[in-house]
Amino acid sequence: MRKLAILGASLLVLAPQLAAAQETAAEEQTAPAAAATAPMAASAAGSARTAPERRFTGADLFDLSIAADPQISPDGRWIAYVRRANDIMSDKAVSSIWLIDTQSGEEVPVAGQNGAAFSPRWSADGKRLAYASTAGGSAQLWVRWMNGGEAVRLTGLPTSPSSIAWSPDGKSIAYTMLVKDEGPKFGSAPANKPEGAEWAKPLEVHDLLAYRADGEGELEPGFEKVFVVPATGGSPRQLTFGPYHDGGPLSWSRDGRTLYFGANRKPDWQNDPVEGEIYGLDVASGAVTQLTDRDGPDGNPVVSPNGQLIAYVGFDDKLRAYENAQLYVMNRDGSGRRSLTQNWDYSADAILWDADNGGVYVQYDDRGETKVARIGLDGSVRGVASGLSGGGLDRPYTGGSFSVSAGDAIAFTGGTATRPAEVQLARGGKTVMLTDLNRSLREVKALGAVRKITTASSFDGKAIDGWLTLPPGYVEGQRVPLILEIHGGPFAAYGGHFSTDNQLYAAAGYAVLSANPRGSTSYGAAFANEIDKAYPGNDYFDLISIVDRAVELGIADPDALFVTGGSGGGVLTSWIVGKTQRFKAAVTQKPVINWTTQALTADGPAFFGRYWLGAMPWEKPELFWARSPLSLVGNVETPTLVVVGSEDYRTPVSESEQYYTALRLRGVPTALIKVPGASHGGIAARPSQSAAKAAAILAWFEKYKKGWTRPAASRDGD
Repeated sequence: MRKLAILGASLLVLAPQLAAAQETAAEEQTAPAAAATAPMAASAAGSARTAPERRFTGADLFDLSIAADPQISPDGRWIAYVRRANDIMSDKAVSSIWLIDTQSGEEVPVAGQNGAAFSPRWSADGKRLAYASTAGGSAQLWVRWMNGGEAVRLTGLPTSPSSIAWSPDGKSIAYTMLVKDEGPKFGSAPANKPEGAEWAKPLEVHDLLAYRADGEGELEPGFEKVFVVPATGGSPRQLTFGPYHDGGPLSWSRDGRTLYFGANRKPDWQNDPVEGEIYGLDVASGAVTQLTDRDGPDGNPVVSPNGQLIAYVGFDDKLRAYENAQLYVMNRDGSGRRSLTQNWDYSADAILWDADNGGVYVQYDDRGETKVARIGLDGSVRGVASGLSGGGLDRPYTGGSFSVSAGDAIAFTGGTATRPAEVQLARGGKTVMLTDLNRSLREVKALGAVRKITTASSFDGKAIDGWLTLPPGYVEGQRVPLILEIHGGPFAAYGGHFSTDNQLYAAAGYAVLSANPRGSTSYGAAFANEIDKAYPGNDYFDLISIVDRAVELGIADPDALFVTGGSGGGVLTSWIVGKTQRFKAAVTQKPVINWTTQALTADGPAFFGRYWLGAMPWEKPELFWARSPLSLVGNVETPTLVVVGSEDYRTPVSESEQYYTALRLRGVPTALIKVPGASHGGIAARPSQSAAKAAAILAWFEKYKKGWTRPAASRDGD
């Protein structure tokens, strides 16, 4: 399960019931039900210009494609992957599945001609490919026979399937799905409604602690459950029941009799977001056996090829804001549990067994770069792939995905600072890039080069990394205006990855600094926990120090500094302008402004207070206020634009509205921009809105490029 995109990466398990649903929902939203045979790019319309436009522009976002979820066949001959291509007509990314011949490099389309297609998964013998598709309507489970090319829809489900998993014998496919339930009801409207009368909608009644989720809106009553369906078609069978969410990924025992999954099945699951155990499910009887029992989140079980061991990830819940997820193995009955990475200071993400049963492949982040290593059962570590990417298009986050063949060939998504994620193959000590999804754009556009810089923090000397995106054609020694662009999370990391925002800013003549202050992941657990119960705080000094370094290098103009950031980056942007007047203008995007209101209105109410501040707002109100950027708004003299998605439930719209109102009352230049229909994680999902947001930020910086000085006679609110 990929980390849930909440403020902190440690919220991997904040809402396990949403992970699978959000995965499918995100794909369903990428294309209309009847997509064109190919997404339309902006360049398809042509141009009346006398020469090509060499600068990267907002219109170019419609020409971008990115590779995701590469699944290599067991024999290593084929790679099925998801191609997400922006479509100018629907203003969305259209998902389709393509197949690559690893010997010839030839690509052919597999699915996605009549609707979004995603989540490809090979059968054990490599002869069939299961996937989900919205062809014909809602997302359903499909299977393609690869020798004849026929594809058959297996299901007619009321809600979308997720966590697809083939049985070892190829006769069954397991998946998870939301089973809808009746919500609570109190009272009703009168029963004498006349025929033809138009009455108001019925009352909405909620009794969940987190009754809405970012990207999902208000949650439908129900629970995620495990199902199995014959691989040649037939009626699905529900395998798990009860008032809790049974999530994926799913893993079969080698005899096909047991399915393993992770879930929080405790009665207080709503109030304990950092909790989960591994369970074994008897497919025939439906009996569920708990295999792990510690206080903390255990999940992502994967059975070894010989069926003797189960690998999984988890950590002890110490009520800290961040923990590295460790890699564990145990016997199939739950005995013999042990960590393979106790002394390895990285966080294990996706895991897959080596075919020799002697080790596990692990994806992890290392100082802003995503890699894959093989962890032996003896604890030995061997790097096998690097340069993974795919954490998104708008900002340079770490990320990506991989799969492994029986012969240890590794398919993964990876790109560069000037190239979005492509499908790559690491085999026999060599790595080759198999796709070139944005060749037409690369051949025309001049993109800004990216270089890494490092400095010592003025607070305590800790090394702080950053990546500078330079304006295209930058001349060494030339000073240019600088945008400090701060990542969200705050438990996340930037790196040398492609970013549309940064390239758009660079095309406008700015250098863009993407830094990893303390609290960032990929630098060890201690570095991340420097901000535990102290955020925002000393990360401020890290950011100012690396800005100073950009000035020292002769790149940044000290009289033309600007700052922006989203989510956790919005928090720090608002904190910075409350601490210093050094920046000419600022744009805070989807920030947390008031920790009291954030803790009680966001979609993680059981998490924020308890884990990030160590208390509930009514227990330590002074602590919540001291860490709130709103407490510093009386110091702000920097023109500050506020941007938020109109359907943001992670850092709710009210956070941005509070800050905007406070700035207006103080007489500080500001404006409030709401991105219609956008969630927290989807604020840049629609290409037109992503381009417009970047353009608005540039326009704000241009308007206040000389800064602003309060008129001598002005008072707060005048």
